[in-house]
Amino acid sequence: MQVFAILPAAGLGTRMAGPQPKQFLALAGVPILIHSLRTFASVPRVTAIYVAVRRPEMERVEAQVAEYGFAGRVHVVEGGNNRQESVAHALAAVPATDDDIVLVHDAVRPLIDAATIDRTIDAVHEHGAAIVGMPAIDTIKQVERTAHGALITATIPREFVVLAQTPQGFRYGLLQRAFAEATADGFVGTDEASVVERAGLPVAVVPGSQVNLKITQPGDLELAEFYLRQRTP
Repeated sequence: MQVFAILPAAGLGTRMAGPQPKQFLALAGVPILIHSLRTFASVPRVTAIYVAVRRPEMERVEAQVAEYGFAGRVHVVEGGNNRQESVAHALAAVPATDDDIVLVHDAVRPLIDAATIDRTIDAVHEHGAAIVGMPAIDTIKQVERTAHGALITATIPREFVVLAQTPQGFRYGLLQRAFAEATADGFVGTDEASVVERAGLPVAVVPGSQVNLKITQPGDLELAEFYLRQRTP
């Protein structure tokens, strides 16, 4: 059994309001994308890593892959117009069999740890599909959007809710079939699990961590810097 990691990194990161996509911003002097790649490359069970980026960024990422010593382990492929297309492009490039495992990880979650990756692989081996998720802490309200704002329609018990993180892992054949069905029906999911759930397949949850944050807004970068300093001896 082989394990492949896919990092979709074709997003523009408009919420960061900066001159370049957030995956290329520096975190402790190193591009965010490289932090994410380092951790996956440190996991012995991960056979190869595929990064999906926009065509104009491919040369830059290939140069960074070589600069940081990932040549031969990390492969750069052209991404799509959205996350689902980028993952589909990478899936097409992965030399996997149906029983192999594919992990999909947000390129801008640079503080993922190797132990969580290993637990996700174990969960996929047992269940066929698994994601990393955090229990909800705040009270969850379901709302209806109106022209005058949001109106609460229900309170959802927290024990029924998890906040999805990545990596999200699947048997290769299972994910390919779910993606093919979604494409045929014109369905675009918010993450890989939503595509697999739509196909009627169960997805297990692996405990995540608040440190495994997604860099989305400027304040997230400062928080990631703080967590990184705590991690460094």
